[in-house]
Amino acid sequence: MKTQIAKERLTNYFNEAKKHIAKIESVKRALDKVMPLDIESFYKLLETEQDKLDVLVFRFSKLQDLLGRKIFRAILEYSGFDINISFVKILSELEKESLLDVNRWVSLRDVRNAIAHEYPNEEENMIEEINFIYKEVWYLVDVTQKLEEYFYEINSKRDRDY
Repeated sequence: MKTQIAKERLTNYFNEAKKHIAKIESVKRALDKVMPLDIESFYKLLETEQDKLDVLVFRFSKLQDLLGRKIFRAILEYSGFDINISFVKILSELEKESLLDVNRWVSLRDVRNAIAHEYPNEEENMIEEINFIYKEVWYLVDVTQKLEEYFYEINSKRDRDY
């Protein structure tokens, strides 16, 4: 029973992730013509383009949070790992399974944290962070897809074993 609840929880998490990814894909296509940004192009953005940047940053943050706060621990628990370990060890286990690169994940988390705390007169830093997110958001999508494939592999193995 516990396994079925964990399976349903992970299924719901991956469905939520897919919604974020769909929005990311949509806004990235719309932003292709203005990216990457520099200070001059940043100030020339139309309001609709600024709104799309906000959506990109928001969905990037939501997906990154969903992975880090829910999916990572849940997928390890579902696959049989002891999850009463630190987050650093969770990342290490995921890296051992070739599901992510710890250094790259930490860079994404650092940028996510920095962009969450915007300050006036720091446009150059913000532009650099937005360009980084625009370029690296595909890594989050890739990690999500690898985790979902890993989840389906576990399910398939369990189905064969029963």
